[in-house]
Amino acid sequence: MRLIANSFLTTSLVVLTALAAGEAQAADIAASSAVDAVTVYPDGASVTRLVTLDLPAGENSAVLKDFPLTLDPSSLRVEGEAAAKLTIGAIDAKPPRAAPPVNLPELDKRIEALKDERVNLQGAIDAARARRKFAERFADIAPVGIGDKGEARPISEWRAAFAAVGEEVASTEVAIRDVERKQRDLDREIARLEQDKAQKPPSKLEVRIELAAAAATKATLRVTYAVRSARWTPLYDARLDTGAKDRKPALELVRRAEITQATGEDWSNVALSVSTVRTARGGSAPELNPLIVQYPQPPRPQASVSGAIDNRFRSVPAPAAKVAESLAERADEQQATADVSGFQVVFKISGRVSLGASEGAKSLRVSSVTLAPDLAVRAAPVKDPTAFLEASFKQNEDAPLLPGRVSIYRDGVFVGRGQMAAAAKDETVRLGFGADDKIKIERAVLKRNEGSAGLIVTSKTDERAFKTTVRNGHDFPIRIAIEDQLPVSENEEIQVEMLSSTTPPTASNIRDRRGVLAWAFEAKPGEVRDINFAWRIRWPKDKGVVMVPAG
Repeated sequence: MRLIANSFLTTSLVVLTALAAGEAQAADIAASSAVDAVTVYPDGASVTRLVTLDLPAGENSAVLKDFPLTLDPSSLRVEGEAAAKLTIGAIDAKPPRAAPPVNLPELDKRIEALKDERVNLQGAIDAARARRKFAERFADIAPVGIGDKGEARPISEWRAAFAAVGEEVASTEVAIRDVERKQRDLDREIARLEQDKAQKPPSKLEVRIELAAAAATKATLRVTYAVRSARWTPLYDARLDTGAKDRKPALELVRRAEITQATGEDWSNVALSVSTVRTARGGSAPELNPLIVQYPQPPRPQASVSGAIDNRFRSVPAPAAKVAESLAERADEQQATADVSGFQVVFKISGRVSLGASEGAKSLRVSSVTLAPDLAVRAAPVKDPTAFLEASFKQNEDAPLLPGRVSIYRDGVFVGRGQMAAAAKDETVRLGFGADDKIKIERAVLKRNEGSAGLIVTSKTDERAFKTTVRNGHDFPIRIAIEDQLPVSENEEIQVEMLSSTTPPTASNIRDRRGVLAWAFEAKPGEVRDINFAWRIRWPKDKGVVMVPAG
């Protein structure tokens, strides 16, 4: 018989199914549980524990004292199966009371004996200090150089007296230090026993489940709850085989899940899944209030406050989430299976997994796919003449690519790390694979002229011309894209024009960036190509202009 109870945490009594009159009062049944399954979200986790019980007939309370303190009590849910009819009632969670140790009288006797021993040691220290004081006093008052009849004492007697005093002082110092060390040991032991006497705060949560069985039965319960101190972040390995004249390029994209948890409980040999659902964001979009535009109120006369800042209309960006990095080993690894629905994706990790609390991050392979990428070389020589190899492909899996760090490998060599952008199905993804040293790019300034325009000077001009030379050093053709910037004016008095000597670009405003132009072409092996680019800016003579990067 399958039973499900979605009972909220409550401290009130829930009336169970009526049983035969005269049954005994509900009894507490101590039980233990074990973590069986965990689903990790980007901002939390859902944990399922298994509980096996031998229930007598009637009303009983299963008491479990091994749940973590970090769980959300309102998320507790119980379902289960039993051979006989079983009703699940209230679910109650509370920290267990801190109880004094059961051997309190023995602890008190031991502490008392240690304190008595310490007093005895203090007496030995006082006796040794008295001996040392007597020896020092004897040295101070002893007759100096005069015998019984006033004659000078022999040097040998002087030396014997000095030696006796020194030996006595030294022996007492050794005895004092030895006893003080024993006292320190006693103090540490007394402090430990005093700590054992103190009531320790609970490290686990007590969960009580009200049950009513029509007959004695064996039952299996699954208790599910949410915790916040766990998360997973997506990681990727991108392994590019650039191919050759007789072999097309191939890209292996490996998804990984890096999981960390500090829930206070160990996940040992559990069925593990990761889900794309973000539980901390709530269920609804935020509500907007009216945004009022008005003239500012006249400032009230008041003393200025040093360091005051007007924060109106200012938003503070949230700090970017730190994503842990990992280098995956090239090996045969188990992969997850994806359960894709209309609103979420759940990756079920193959086999059983163990992850201890606060033991650090664990990286697990989720899936892999081999793609046929389009290779191209892209460069922006206005900033850097280096040519960078890029691979682009269409994301054709149902499970979206989530933002995360990607480890880049080119022809079996690790070349760096990048960032994977979010991509849904059928979107194009572009990844960089480092510098391509066989593509040589040089950008030269042909002209830079700042002057005036017109017979009667009415405006100023800034005219510039550039030539970019590209050489393909590969023994196979490759597509190359060179990008450059045409200044953009946001003032009608400042005019910008691209001059006729410019090699016509193949695209403008690329990636929705104003003024960014591209010259894309397929370069044959050994081919050298020149790209000319020239522009002019004109503005009123009585004003100055500057060129600044757009925010």
